[in-house]
Amino acid sequence: MFICIKKNSLLNLYASCGEIEFCQQVFDEMPERDVVSWTVLIMGYRDCGKFGDALVVFEKMKDSGVAPNRVTMVNALSACANCGALDMGMLIHDEIRRSGWAMDVILGTSLIDMYGKCGKIEHGFWVFQEMKHRNVYTWNAVIRGLALAKSGEEAVRWFFIMEREDVKPDEVTLVAVLCACAYTGMVAQGRELFSWLMNEKYGFPPGVKHYACMVDLLARSGHLEDALSMITDMPMEPTKSVWGGLLAGCRLHGNQELSEFAAWKLIGLAPRNSAYYVVLANLYGAMGRWNDAEKIRALMKDRGLSKDLGSSSVELEDQKDLLELLR
Repeated sequence: MFICIKKNSLLNLYASCGEIEFCQQVFDEMPERDVVSWTVLIMGYRDCGKFGDALVVFEKMKDSGVAPNRVTMVNALSACANCGALDMGMLIHDEIRRSGWAMDVILGTSLIDMYGKCGKIEHGFWVFQEMKHRNVYTWNAVIRGLALAKSGEEAVRWFFIMEREDVKPDEVTLVAVLCACAYTGMVAQGRELFSWLMNEKYGFPPGVKHYACMVDLLARSGHLEDALSMITDMPMEPTKSVWGGLLAGCRLHGNQELSEFAAWKLIGLAPRNSAYYVVLANLYGAMGRWNDAEKIRALMKDRGLSKDLGSSSVELEDQKDLLELLR
């Protein structure tokens, strides 16, 4: 037992430092493994973004006869949420029910987050109703799930219910509700929420993610000059998500000049991302600027980038930028 405890401490050290290969090596060499050993390994894979591997370890744990605890389940649910493993998440939920565990804040919030990110927020509401105690993270999971489901009006409604319940929103809450407005084109509501942020109604100023949501909302709704002004007035440097939101809106509404401007900004921020070169080359082609289009293709070649990307891949990049704000 003492050896197991020492090895678990070493496992945790490697997992906390992101050294998952060493963590796995120590785990493989252990003569005995308890629930802590398995849980630390699952957590290590989850924390370094290897969500599928985390779930493989979880399955092996159950096959070995070691019963998971609450911490194990929370980490496994987080892995499910981040890789869209709905079936596995539902199996874990069933196992939690069979265990007779009370739906505490951490476990309940993890389930709501998993269902929301896997596109089944309605199941998350069942969990929400079971919970006797909820905190800001619980409410954030609900609002984020509704945003991902593109149920903007519902997300805003639950945001106001949250306030009536005297739960103070945090930065993540406002990102989620502004993303919900962006997904569903709720310009007036988004502007109002952002003005409250600017006036520090919630005790903090808007951050770069809040600006990114607003730029996306305004640009996609056709308020391109307003979106550009917001970028210009930002008190911090615009990120890829900010310029990506402007580019998406400009392309949607056919503003070639601003599309060119935004695409160059994105190339500056992500010079290895082929998608932005492609949209710029295609844009120059549509404008009849064939020499400029050829220069972009030559630049891609010089930088060793693939040309085999169409406009659909750029659209996926635009969507991914907004989704990343909700992660």
